[in-house]
Amino acid sequence: MKRLFLSAVLPVMALSFAGTAHAGADKVGDQKFFKSVEGEWVGPGEIVAGKYKGTKFTCSFTGATPDGKVGMSLDGGCRVGMFTQKMSATIEQKGRSGYRGTFLDGSQGKGLDIISGNVVGGSKVVLALNRNQLNGVMQARVPDENTMHVTVSVRVDKQLVPVIGMKLTRIDGVAVGAIAKN
Repeated sequence: MKRLFLSAVLPVMALSFAGTAHAGADKVGDQKFFKSVEGEWVGPGEIVAGKYKGTKFTCSFTGATPDGKVGMSLDGGCRVGMFTQKMSATIEQKGRSGYRGTFLDGSQGKGLDIISGNVVGGSKVVLALNRNQLNGVMQARVPDENTMHVTVSVRVDKQLVPVIGMKLTRIDGVAVGAIAKN
C-alpha cells in the first residue's frame, strides 16, 4: 500500500516546488521568487483528503536556478515509513507562452506536466498540473526566507479539493541537531 502511495501521490506533491508564470509577467520578480526557493529544504507533509487521508511523509529537496534563464530545478525525495521516492522537477521560461516544465519524465512517462501558472506578489506561485484526466493546482507560498507552505489540490467535478499539505523549512547554513554543516 505504501509503494502505491509513493507512485500515485508523491509525484503530484513534488511539483510543489516548480514555478510558472504567464506570458508578459515581470521577469525580474519571477526570478526573485525562484531564487528564494534555492537551497536545501526539509519538512513534514500529510495527505489531507482521499483514500490515503492521514498518511504522513517527510521530504528533502535541493532547489537551484539555471544560469542565464528564468526558472528552476528541484532534486530530492520523499519518505513514507521505510520507502523513499526520488523526486525531480524542471521549469523554464519558454518564449511568450510562459513557463513549461515536467516532473520526472512528464505525462508521457510516469510523471506530470506543468502546463501554466503565475508568480503572485513575489512570494507565491500557483500552477496548473496535468496528467491524462488528472487536473490540479499547486500553490507554494514562501512567507519568509526560511519557510515554505505547499498545498496541492485536484479538480473533482467543478471544485478544487486540497489533498496534500506540506510545511518545509530551509536547512542550508543552519545547524541540524548537534551536527553543523561544514
